[in-house]
Amino acid sequence: MSSSIEKKRTACVTGGSGYIASALVKMLLEKGYAVKTTVRNPDDMAKNSHLKDLQALGPLEVFRADLEEEGSFDDAVAGCDYAFLVAAPVNLYTKNPEKELVEPAVRGTLNVLRSCVKAGTVRRVVLTSSAAAVSSRPLKGDGHVLDEDSWSDVEYLTAKKSGPWGYPVSKVLLEKEASRFAEDHGISLVTVLPVVTVGAAPAPNARTSVPNCLSLLSGDQAAFAVLDGIERATGCIPMVHVDDVCRAELFLAEEAAAAAGRYICCSLNTTVAELARFLADKYPQYGVKTQLLSGDRLEKPRVCLSSAKLVREGFEFKYKTLDEIYDDMVEYGKALGILPN
Repeated sequence: MSSSIEKKRTACVTGGSGYIASALVKMLLEKGYAVKTTVRNPDDMAKNSHLKDLQALGPLEVFRADLEEEGSFDDAVAGCDYAFLVAAPVNLYTKNPEKELVEPAVRGTLNVLRSCVKAGTVRRVVLTSSAAAVSSRPLKGDGHVLDEDSWSDVEYLTAKKSGPWGYPVSKVLLEKEASRFAEDHGISLVTVLPVVTVGAAPAPNARTSVPNCLSLLSGDQAAFAVLDGIERATGCIPMVHVDDVCRAELFLAEEAAAAAGRYICCSLNTTVAELARFLADKYPQYGVKTQLLSGDRLEKPRVCLSSAKLVREGFEFKYKTLDEIYDDMVEYGKALGILPN
């Protein structure tokens, strides 16, 4: 059969107004997929105008779906070869994380998986979790390397209740429930755990880590406090470019036939001190806001998150150095108004 009349592979990406999801939709269209994506309110152009622009790249359908509504993903998943579960609740600082973050995250994930079972066409489901499900645990001393066998400590987090503790708890519990469900229903499931993800993406108003990773140049104290909090909680700043996250998701869907379980997606581990030196050297026109750096600082990562499992499958990171990772981020930061032009 000639390729011109061959059926296009179809992928569903949930949460198309989000940061990683918007970049994934773009990459799938560029690779010749027909894409179906979901948003809570398709008429909200402030959040979804980029999807209209992406329709110029190929067949992209936008569906209304809500993680809280059972069956609302049925139409979006119907007939798809792959389903990428990227949508997730993001109300990190809610007063009631159990009710407003943890439970909706688990329910929503199972909701989409039920739609995948109903569709009967999905060859593989790729679930986007977060390295927060790996690294949120007390670790004494230095030299820790965390891999997919590491889980954030739910008991410790729920007892201590400090910072946005509901987020790592939600990721651990939704992963475990999804894994159980997939096993019970014969779904081929792989889970990608991105670390701090940066770089340019189509969604203009999505919540991202870009302001945090540019805060040493912008001087935004609130954004820097988040970056600082990641280092204190994790023992490092683990980073990855959004293009590499999308490439890894696609790789695990299409190419890694034997892929199973969790995959950390991290191209380098750094510290605030290392970032400050790098940024001062590379972007002298902005000047690093050294007043943000008071107190004791880690010189080298105390903990490293390892992507050895992903690399063993045959995946290769494209953005491996701070230079490569920051290359388009400063331009993106200017476009978003985080940095002056």
